[in-house]
Amino acid sequence: MKVAFIGLGVMGGPMAGHLARAGHSVSVYNRTRAKVQAWAATHNGTAADTPAEAAKDAEIVFSCVGNDNDVREVTTGEHGAFKGMKPGAIYVDHTTASAAVAVELHAAAKAQGLHFLDAPVSGGQSGAEQGILTVMVGGDEEPYARAEPVIRHFARAVTLMGPSGSGQKTKMVNQICVAGVIQGLSEGLAFALHAGLDAKRAVDVISKGAATSWQMENRGKTMIDGKFDFGFAVNLMRKDLRIAMEEARANGAQLPSIALIDQFYARLQEQGDGRMDTSSLIKLLLKK
Repeated sequence: MKVAFIGLGVMGGPMAGHLARAGHSVSVYNRTRAKVQAWAATHNGTAADTPAEAAKDAEIVFSCVGNDNDVREVTTGEHGAFKGMKPGAIYVDHTTASAAVAVELHAAAKAQGLHFLDAPVSGGQSGAEQGILTVMVGGDEEPYARAEPVIRHFARAVTLMGPSGSGQKTKMVNQICVAGVIQGLSEGLAFALHAGLDAKRAVDVISKGAATSWQMENRGKTMIDGKFDFGFAVNLMRKDLRIAMEEARANGAQLPSIALIDQFYARLQEQGDGRMDTSSLIKLLLKK
């Protein structure tokens, strides 16, 4: 199948790589030309100068960019993919963005005889590299059925959650839960250290009980060691939490703990730690 991938960052680059290794013909675009050329050389892909050029003749166009405005730029912008896509083609956006922009672009695609699926992912850089992401999708059933087997080249779970915007709303649920878990884990580990316990041994013990989580198993001991150089940064989490809180204001949901945790992440940004992994929340609790 001829496909395109727009955005070759720490997530998009590996995701596009899985598509190429699966035998698809992949055309790629990224704002940084050097990344496009390096990826194309490594994966025997086609380097494009614009999203529209990358999308030409593709059956499915994927993207993983930064925020709402970035998604608009690479879809409906002056050189956006929608200008190059053929009728009936599917656009699958893996960016974590707002549900509003997903609904907007779903309508814009439909007006041009195209399909748009909002399909944010969970699993981080390691999940993208290993091809084991979780993908939550919003959109129509027919294009989802066509896109789902292709998405599975870099995912272990792909689920249609409902109409346009449902994928983004599900990702908001994910980030709300993740932020709460990280804060709880930070407080627990900081308590263990202040109490004079062997914190790593405590992690070994409680990870076999009801307190266990992905964060505990994968970040607990690195948090104790003060290592925060993993894939998902504080800056990105703040963006995601802002999107979730805006949606909550619109739908009437209450997020009291998330509003507080968002401010903790703001403090990390203020002290220059915005590019650290989200598990760096513990730093605020270990200051003397």
